[in-house]
Amino acid sequence: MKLRVWISAFRLRTLPLALSCSVMGSLLALSQDKFRWIIFLLTVSTTLFLQILSNLANDYGDTVSGVDNENRLGPQRVTQSGKVSRKEMRIAIGVFAFLSLVSGSLLIFLGLQNITQIILFYVFGIASIIAAIKYTIGKNPYGYAGFGDIFVFIFFGLIGVAGTYYLHTHEFSAWILLPASTIGLLSSGVLNLNNMRDIKNDSESGKHTLVVRLGQKRAKAYHFTLVVVAILLSVAYTVHFYNSATQWVYLLTLPLFAWNLAVVARNSEPQALNSELKKLSLSTFLFSIVFGLAMVL
Repeated sequence: MKLRVWISAFRLRTLPLALSCSVMGSLLALSQDKFRWIIFLLTVSTTLFLQILSNLANDYGDTVSGVDNENRLGPQRVTQSGKVSRKEMRIAIGVFAFLSLVSGSLLIFLGLQNITQIILFYVFGIASIIAAIKYTIGKNPYGYAGFGDIFVFIFFGLIGVAGTYYLHTHEFSAWILLPASTIGLLSSGVLNLNNMRDIKNDSESGKHTLVVRLGQKRAKAYHFTLVVVAILLSVAYTVHFYNSATQWVYLLTLPLFAWNLAVVARNSEPQALNSELKKLSLSTFLFSIVFGLAMVL
């Protein structure tokens, strides 16, 4: 069925990771008694549309560039396999770009009143749509130049968490950048695993991801740094806003990250990283929930 093909193209397993920023920002707003359901629902829908848009654009762009081929180790892409035509995929990309714009516009206009703030968030929103598309599409896709990690950190970390928090509270504190950076770093860690898995094919296809530039050994050290610094930033935030011992409950998730680091350190078969990619995504989502709720309790 065509529906199953499109669901496969949406890559639903990536959605929990994308939602981590909305969950984190919203729960931190709840900890300040400034949570708004309409803002939460619209940040979730906008984030989902943007992530699906990014997945579809990635599917299309990697096929056009030739990066998606029989040597790729990840899940089969629907455009490269011929299950969806390039024209159909371009239409789908346009549809989700439109849905992202509509949902984001509703979020901005219902969440803000000040015209300067509205313009600023609109710029962020348009930039998010462009970033989702330009990762692998166009003459000089930034994902092929090794800048994917930076964009993930910014849009699914700093802007995703701090922006969500601001839309709820209409307040900004530099401290919010700590949990925002945590989600951004862990999200970059997921992308790093993805690129470690595909290092051989990416290198041969001219896709110069950060992993290709670093090499597998240094990419493992980089991954270790991303995860450890992410946790340390969360600890620093907790220390600053400490009220009770229940705020440390998120430390129960640390074995999940420790196990991930151990597996990555020992890995010698890129294909085996596919399962770790899924696990780190879900661990990050779980962490965002537990950390946020710990700040509420």
